[in-house]
Amino acid sequence: MKVIRLAAYGFAVVLAVCGFAIGQAAQITLEQAIDLALKNSPAIKAARTQIDQNRAAEITANLRPNPVLSWDSLFLPIFETNGFSADNISQNSQFDLGLGYLFERGHKRQARLQAARDQTSVTTAQVADNERTLTFSVAQQFINALLAKSNLDFAMEDLKAFQETVKINQDRFMAGAISKNDFLKIKVQLLQNQTAVSTARLAKAQALFSLRQLVGYQSLPRGYDVAGDLEFLPLKSSEDALEPAALDQRPDFRAARFGVNAAQSQIRLAKANGKQDLNVTANYTHLSGASSGSFFFSLPLPIFNRNQGEITRSRFVLNQAEFTAKASEEAVLTDVRNAYEAVKENEEIVNLYRSGYLDQAKESRDITEFSYRQGAAALLDFLDAERSYRATELAYRQALAGFMLALEQLRQTVGVRTLP
Repeated sequence: MKVIRLAAYGFAVVLAVCGFAIGQAAQITLEQAIDLALKNSPAIKAARTQIDQNRAAEITANLRPNPVLSWDSLFLPIFETNGFSADNISQNSQFDLGLGYLFERGHKRQARLQAARDQTSVTTAQVADNERTLTFSVAQQFINALLAKSNLDFAMEDLKAFQETVKINQDRFMAGAISKNDFLKIKVQLLQNQTAVSTARLAKAQALFSLRQLVGYQSLPRGYDVAGDLEFLPLKSSEDALEPAALDQRPDFRAARFGVNAAQSQIRLAKANGKQDLNVTANYTHLSGASSGSFFFSLPLPIFNRNQGEITRSRFVLNQAEFTAKASEEAVLTDVRNAYEAVKENEEIVNLYRSGYLDQAKESRDITEFSYRQGAAALLDFLDAERSYRATELAYRQALAGFMLALEQLRQTVGVRTLP
């Protein structure tokens, strides 16, 4: 019984720990979502195998040629009767045993290894660029989920407040203070508020499903939620500080610069391949009862083929890589300027709402509602003020989301999560 109680207690502890872990995982922050996506994305995992493939190619490039072992037997008395005697074979047959090796000239192996390493650097930067793109996609979808969550919270609060208004006007209608037509108009407006809640709930569910797809279905429970709210953090970085940071950090631009190094390595390799290799063979020969040694040397004469075609092609590849790097640099600078202006524009829009328009819309709604209850304002004025207030609040949330998306676009453009 004691063993059973201990087992039950241990099982309960495990359940409690699991429940705590699930509870902790019910909400996810933006940085957690990015980390999970980079860890679990099949596309990123597939891209990272290209780095391993390139490193394996480095091993191949650094291999030396294998020595060549050769042997032969000549003048064997196969068709002679009793010809296979020790003396006959020793005096009349010939045996050769040789060992050859190809000496690579022009530092071919070193050039191959450097070319492979430079290609690994290009691939590593390209994979980092894929991670940068995925990071932005996750951040974008996370902000969409935050916007949907904020819209749903506001729609539910607005519905709750309007239901109180409907209840008050229902009492007024029963007391004969308002007409049936006015009360029906208020009921119709309540339907619109209820529809807004349903629409916002669907938008949030779809945003969470899309985010879960990016992060990984197995990484998040079905009923998870995003942690945090739409927030406004003014940009303090200057455009002059962002441009050099982008040129230093953007992985696609680094890949273009590494491509120039890789092209230069290919030129050196092509020149090295133009050098002719020396083949050396040492032979042992047994003939007519005597043993002897010999050495053979062979070296192709570079009269016609000096690999000049590949050298010329590699130089054109270098020109292409340099032009590509220059175009990439200009694209980075343009992206930074566009993203910076987008952040500033969205920041200005958010500041407009925060400068008083939000409070004014709410105050106008409250004043009109009070006037309507006192009989000093028409029902249509009250409903119009209610719609204007709701539209202003939703537009403000959209402006906040737009600012956060512009800020994430700037982070992607610069290539870092923490802006200088």
